[in-house]
Amino acid sequence: MATRTDAPTRREQILKEAARLFAERGFHGVGVDEIGAAVGISGPGLYRHFPGKDAMLAELLVGISDSLLTGAKRRLAEADGAAGSGAGAGATGSEAVLDSLIEGHIDFALDDRPLITLHDRELDRLRDADRKMVRQLQRQYVELWVGVLREVYPALAEPAARSAVHSVFGLLNSTPHLGRPGRAVTAELLHRMARGAFAAVGEA
Repeated sequence: MATRTDAPTRREQILKEAARLFAERGFHGVGVDEIGAAVGISGPGLYRHFPGKDAMLAELLVGISDSLLTGAKRRLAEADGAAGSGAGAGATGSEAVLDSLIEGHIDFALDDRPLITLHDRELDRLRDADRKMVRQLQRQYVELWVGVLREVYPALAEPAARSAVHSVFGLLNSTPHLGRPGRAVTAELLHRMARGAFAAVGEA
């Protein structure tokens, strides 16, 4: 994720290159040898880290869903801590949490574009158990956003809030199709569009 500063492990390097190659060429268009070459090890050497490409794909897609949910829960916990100390309570605090959630998802959407492409194209290749896990994590992530959104717009019905969240995810996850005018410019634009979409629904 964007906030990480420590050097990636070899396992993380393998996953990053696997995601890039899978997104560029498709899961079946990439061999283990190519992934190994991208990180400077032999193809067979990858088997010390993963039993095969299927395991890489599962860890990538389950991992990013888990990471998004964990990050969102952390942001809410931080907000609860601030409210407990007397800071950031009420509507303004809820709006700050919503902004924080949007920022976190934008970080993912800008820094992990191959994973978005990978999810769209290859999710059905996962084993049933892994695919169900991805869907379960995603549902929890959506419901967390729905709760925050309804705190900002109390009159917004739950189904409408859920639809709005899914729509904004579609907007934010469009980054693989965007040009690259600059990270800061794109992040600011996406944030404004996300808040505008939520306001259009919540204030209707």
